[in-house]
Amino acid sequence: MKVRDIINKYKNLPVQARALFWFLICSFLQKGISVITTPIFTRIMSPSEYGSFGAFNSWFNILTIVISMSLFQGVHVQGLVKYEEKRAVFSSSLLGLVTTSIFIWTVVYALFHEFWNSLLNLTTVQMSALLVMIWTFSVFNFWANEQRVKYSYKMLVAVTLIVSLAKPALEIILILSSDDKVTARILGIVIVELIGYSWMFVYQMKKGKKFFSKYFWKYALFFNLPLIPHYLSQVVLNSADRIMIKNMVGTDETGIYNLAYSLALIMTLFNTALLQTLNPWMYERIKKHEDKQMAKIAYTSLIAIALMNILIIVFAPEIVAIFAPKAYYEAIWVIPPVAMSVFFMFSYDLFAKHAFYYEKTIFVMIVSVIAAVLNIVLNFFFIDLFGYRAAGYTTLICFIIYAVLHYLYMRKVCRQYCSGEYPYDTKIILAIATVFIIIGFMFLATYNYQIIRYSIIALMMIMMILFRKRIINVVKQFAELRGNK
Repeated sequence: MKVRDIINKYKNLPVQARALFWFLICSFLQKGISVITTPIFTRIMSPSEYGSFGAFNSWFNILTIVISMSLFQGVHVQGLVKYEEKRAVFSSSLLGLVTTSIFIWTVVYALFHEFWNSLLNLTTVQMSALLVMIWTFSVFNFWANEQRVKYSYKMLVAVTLIVSLAKPALEIILILSSDDKVTARILGIVIVELIGYSWMFVYQMKKGKKFFSKYFWKYALFFNLPLIPHYLSQVVLNSADRIMIKNMVGTDETGIYNLAYSLALIMTLFNTALLQTLNPWMYERIKKHEDKQMAKIAYTSLIAIALMNILIIVFAPEIVAIFAPKAYYEAIWVIPPVAMSVFFMFSYDLFAKHAFYYEKTIFVMIVSVIAAVLNIVLNFFFIDLFGYRAAGYTTLICFIIYAVLHYLYMRKVCRQYCSGEYPYDTKIILAIATVFIIIGFMFLATYNYQIIRYSIIALMMIMMILFRKRIINVVKQFAELRGNK
């Protein structure tokens, strides 16, 4: 096929399909470059320093939810669809609410900074940088959500590319010129984000002209406050293990686990990009009572996520060898269970859409808290008994329970609001999940037997070649479904 033909086909695609492609690229650029540069950071930072930076990221993820109330997540995306005629006002007022909250927390920190520094084991510079990062992260996400809902991708791609390249470049320069490598890396992120994202705050405020809106502040708080334990529990599920390993085992083991976790979560880049693009479409399907249209795209997405995570599991030994020196090699044993968890992270989001749309958020919060508490309890016992590797398996167990409970509640919500019709077939969901887990553990068992592992890989490649037409048809079907908004 000629280049001109490809360009013409691209131009003839619906705007939704083109947006999907570029939003996927955008998400990979945003986080993918940081993954690609991991081999550099693992070589210029010791396992202990790398582990400390991982612990800082864990605190950032937790405090972002507490301080920003995650207003740039579910409530904002849902509100952009619900208040279509007042999108600009809605966005600027929610941004005003987040900025006010961050200011209040900054004052609280300034008054009791020694207490917070001691509690979180962070320096004053690191804590100050963390508060600024929460603001820049929120500003970017509010702006990016609007771009996605409008399928406006050009500016989003440009900003993402520039910031994604600038961050690691400045981080590396600062690390190499500093004795405190952890703080240097954090400052590199803060400086780039301030320069790259601050203008978005001014833009959204000028466009919406509303810093305070009693109606929208009240709506957002009533919708999102019950969800804070939910979002916090999600972060606990993703971060508590690293904090507990650091306290129970040591910083070296935290660094190894952090590398394994980061590599295993590579495919969450695809998860995030896919969900960010699908969320407005899925909410519109629920709004129009076209829930059944969600099924095929959900099955296709689950299979795609499963296949990509199997690739991570299959090549875990090689990936670790590329991304880090021998000191990190034990990370290979943590990657499979965490990579399997990624599949259930994605599936939960598909199942929770109905609860979010119909504002049945209390149960969402309850399920999330149960999973998070269970994760901490299991980590406490099993890390002590079997070492830091056990944290990967406790994460997998908790995310399976998490997804199952959300699936059951989705069916309850559908019985109440969708005339008893369910969007998904339980047998198909179970079949996809079961096959995925079996294949994942099968490859884990071959890590010490390279000939067997490579033979299975060769067989799978042959199968993919033989069934390439079916695979291509599945991909085309996904694109067509996505294009038919």
